[in-house]
Amino acid sequence: MGLIYNRIVEDDCILGIWEIEESYEELLSQLQLNGEDLETVERFGNYQRKLEWLSVRVLVNQILNKPCRIVYNETRKPFLDCNTFRISISHSHKLTSILLSRNYKVGIDLEYMSHQIHRVAHKFINEKEYITSDNALQRLHLYIHWCAKEALYKICDKQDINFKQNLTILPFNVEKEGIIVGHVDNRFGHDEYLLHYTTYDDYVIVWCKK
Repeated sequence: MGLIYNRIVEDDCILGIWEIEESYEELLSQLQLNGEDLETVERFGNYQRKLEWLSVRVLVNQILNKPCRIVYNETRKPFLDCNTFRISISHSHKLTSILLSRNYKVGIDLEYMSHQIHRVAHKFINEKEYITSDNALQRLHLYIHWCAKEALYKICDKQDINFKQNLTILPFNVEKEGIIVGHVDNRFGHDEYLLHYTTYDDYVIVWCKK
């Protein structure tokens, strides 16, 4: 399937989504990896992890229309070595997503919705947050909260963040797409973010900028 979404979603933020239907060899043939990157992808024992890693890089190159290597800092935050865009990355099941911006810090999370999230909700939902009692919407509501907190975690550089203690999503009525408000409270202070969420088939996507 390949590139299924490539759009400027706000200001200079570009959201790209890739649906993985290619084999390892097909994805690899679309890239010119150096020796270090080849060693990295070949070390992954999980075949799906190899596909995710390759699809992210194909997606970046197609959106930017040029090769641009992804590198990581000591906290595993991704950067582009061409220094043109900030980047956030997420992948789940068959989809890979990126959010790019020249001028903003960005965070994105994409999750395939299984039926197990209610079992771990107590680990990331706090007493200030509201989850609907409607059984038909509860799974989606929980996934929006989880994805929003993952996006905040990434935009805050993964520093001193506990999903339950430091991140709060203000109450909202769940829809197929919308804008919600998230608060970050940790040793660095208090900050507020607007987060955009949408759904695609059985996936939830949440992104934010600052």
